[in-house]
Amino acid sequence: MMREPLPAGPGRRAALLTVALAGALTLAWPQLAAAQASAANTGPYPSKPIRLIVPFAPGGSTDLAARLVSEYGSRELGQPIVVENKPGAGGSTGMEMVAKAAPDGYTLGMATVSTHGSNPAVYGNKLKYDPIKDFAPITNVATTPSVFAVHPSVPVANMKDFIARAKAQPGTLSYATPGTGSLGHANMAHLAALAQIDLLHVPYKGSGQALNDALAGQVNAITDNLPSALPHIKAGKLRALVLLSDKRSPALPDVPTYAELGYPQMGGGGWFGVVAPAGTPAAVVAKLNAAIHKAMKHPEFVQKMDESGATQIPSTPAEFAKSIEQAVARYDRVAKLAKIQVD
Repeated sequence: MMREPLPAGPGRRAALLTVALAGALTLAWPQLAAAQASAANTGPYPSKPIRLIVPFAPGGSTDLAARLVSEYGSRELGQPIVVENKPGAGGSTGMEMVAKAAPDGYTLGMATVSTHGSNPAVYGNKLKYDPIKDFAPITNVATTPSVFAVHPSVPVANMKDFIARAKAQPGTLSYATPGTGSLGHANMAHLAALAQIDLLHVPYKGSGQALNDALAGQVNAITDNLPSALPHIKAGKLRALVLLSDKRSPALPDVPTYAELGYPQMGGGGWFGVVAPAGTPAAVVAKLNAAIHKAMKHPEFVQKMDESGATQIPSTPAEFAKSIEQAVARYDRVAKLAKIQVD
């Protein structure tokens, strides 16, 4: 179909202007639509669900803390916090995902002394994230003792007996950990160096799997955070020998600490807290910090943490950053002493 000719004079100029404007709007429409869609998704944070990456398999202490943060933090923020378990490489796989995520507050991670202390020391340059530069600390959540426990079939009554047996039978006593380079691995390698014993390390992809095999007697012993091991210790399915803690736990008052046994160099228990990718806006970090702290005051949150043997340690982002720096420095020393390095 042929178009009718444009009128002459002022009418022609107006018609030409209309055609040009229509063409410009046609060309610009995709950009305008995208901008409008972006504006529609932009609002007070958070405006959509948040994912919380746990770098270990379900069932461990880190997972327990994350699910409490998810349940009660969601109430404070008005949006779901969805837990995603991403195990592998002693927690490094999940933490790499957090480090590389968009710094918009919608991807968070549960950091631990493993992911931000022992892993950097053990993996060295092979680690695909920097524990300090690649994250925005939000808050620490809890600290918990680590317990070393044996299957009831192992004929030892205490840690002194275990060490004596290990010296008499080098390399025959096995212990499970959540993975190579994990906190449990670094701590037990540290003990082996201090006590001059040879133990067989059996790494798993998470504390849940390690615990299952320890309960089944597939391995002689396990080093695990107290919250996940405690129910099985109380049920007599595991025998606790020693705690990695500054003091004895009220949950296990008869179990000594490493310091009491003559190994003060072993230090205290581990911690777990929430981090975001580096570059996350300060206002978002502050809002998450406040919301998680409120969540941690819920009576049910407090009760469940107490029952697990963990101690809450809410912190400012700056305080949590300091804890991470201290963990990096400490486990760098431990890795060198124990001579553990992932090739």
